[in-house]
Amino acid sequence: MNLIQIRKSMNAVSFTSRVCKAFLLLILLSMGASSCSNGDDISDHPQNYYFRASLDNRKVDFHSVIFQGSGNDNRWEHIVVGGNEKSTPTDGSLPSPSLDFEIWRQGGDIKAGTYTTPAEQGMIARYAVQTNNGTLIYNTSVADDVFTLHIESIGKDGIKGTFSGKVRSMEGQVIDVTEGSFNLPYDEIINP
Repeated sequence: MNLIQIRKSMNAVSFTSRVCKAFLLLILLSMGASSCSNGDDISDHPQNYYFRASLDNRKVDFHSVIFQGSGNDNRWEHIVVGGNEKSTPTDGSLPSPSLDFEIWRQGGDIKAGTYTTPAEQGMIARYAVQTNNGTLIYNTSVADDVFTLHIESIGKDGIKGTFSGKVRSMEGQVIDVTEGSFNLPYDEIINP
C-alpha cells in the first residue's frame, strides 16, 4: 500500500467514525428528551401547585406564591405561605394586594392538623393593599376574628391544605376569606 491509499483508507475510517458518533449522540439526545417528558412528574406541571381563595366572593388565583419555613431538629417551628393577586409589575407601579398566613411555634413543631386564631397565639393571617400613602393591612390581630388553617400535609417537599376566615383593618373593615386552598412546593415561587 502506498501513502495515498493509506490516507484514503484512514479518511474513510475517520468519516465512518464521525457518522457513527453523530448518530449515537442523536440517539442519546432523543432518549434524554423523552425521559424528561414523564407526564407523572409533578415538578413538570406547575398547574398542580396553587394558592387560591375567594375574597368577599371574588375568586383569586394568587401569583408569586411561596411556602417557606424553618426549625430545629427536623421540626417546623415557623411557616409562612403567601402570594400576590397578580404578577409583580415590571413598570414600576405598586404591587397588587397580597394574602399570607404565618405560624410561629418556637421550640414546638407545626404538623398536619388544624390551627385557628385567636386560639393559636403564634398565628396570624394578613391581607395587604399597597397605596401611594402606605400599606393598608387587614389581619387577625385587630379583633378576635376567627381564621382557620387546616394543614393536610407538610414536609421538605411542600405543604397542602385549606383555609378560611376573616381579616380586619384598623378601621374595622372586614374581608371574608373563603374557599382557600393550597398545594405548594417548599421554597419555590409558583405562578398560576
